[in-house]
Amino acid sequence: MTRWLYNVVIFWCKLGIYLAQFCNQKVKKFVQGRKNIFQQLKHTFQNNHQPVVWVHCASLGEFEQGRPLMEALKRTWPSYRLLVTFFSSSGYEIKKNNPLTDDVFYLPIDTANHARNFLQITRPKLIFFIKYEFWYHYLNQAKKLAIPVFLVSAIFHKDQ
Repeated sequence: MTRWLYNVVIFWCKLGIYLAQFCNQKVKKFVQGRKNIFQQLKHTFQNNHQPVVWVHCASLGEFEQGRPLMEALKRTWPSYRLLVTFFSSSGYEIKKNNPLTDDVFYLPIDTANHARNFLQITRPKLIFFIKYEFWYHYLNQAKKLAIPVFLVSAIFHKDQ
């Protein structure tokens, strides 16, 4: 029941975002940035033989919180490919050409098919979510594929 409700909410959010793009430039970038995302991912990762570490940041602030981790990952495993995804257009637009990262993409909306396709194409060995990004289908698919997932820089209170 909960997963069904989650999927319904995601559907309505997708519809709302699609409609909002006609009124808001930031939302338009959000939508346009995800157009053909899987073709772009396939093109980028089709001949990749490097292990991939995926770091997901909601926006620019989370990227900055995760920067020390990303720097440590690059120092520790220089042969690993660092894939960074963003939910927001502001983070993506500012960091899409950052020299610290190997690949930067928008995170496709959290559906079961998107999560499965994204993880099959990119094949990360480790996943890091910065702050409070809990995307059910991505987490569920990572679990099915036995990919370790880490939550970084989250703060929980006693009543949570």
